[in-house]
Amino acid sequence: MNRSKLVSFLPWRRCMRPQKGGRLALALACLLITGTVNAREPQPAAVQAETLLRTGSSWDGVAYKSYPSGQPELTVLKITIAPHTSLPWHTHPMPNAAYVLSGEITVEKKDSGQKKVLSAGQVLPEMVNELHRGTTGDQPVELIVFYAGTKDMPLSEH
Repeated sequence: MNRSKLVSFLPWRRCMRPQKGGRLALALACLLITGTVNAREPQPAAVQAETLLRTGSSWDGVAYKSYPSGQPELTVLKITIAPHTSLPWHTHPMPNAAYVLSGEITVEKKDSGQKKVLSAGQVLPEMVNELHRGTTGDQPVELIVFYAGTKDMPLSEH
């Protein structure tokens, strides 16, 4: 059986065949369906990107000098700090940034006493070679910290 005979043989094909005056109805139906499809709400993009931080300086306004020399090594840590905890005074030998997942943390610079409070969804460009610490409040704090160092470089020093 050739293709045209097979297609016309199918029972549904007879139902869909336009009758007299049916061509106009079929054309109108197509327009209505097409209009309905095109009138749908716009769909959100499959990928969305939001810049959380882009800076050349730490939170206290001091410009980053340069990256450490040597074989680059990126480190990403998830850090959880208990409520009512003060971290020891420490420094970082490389640029890094902390993203607050939950809770609230106060970061303090030792030499000036300057403070910055961060809560969930905020980003902190950390200081390089400056003594500082973080202190939590009534809730635990979860951070994601990104370090841009070199192989075997310590992430912080006390």
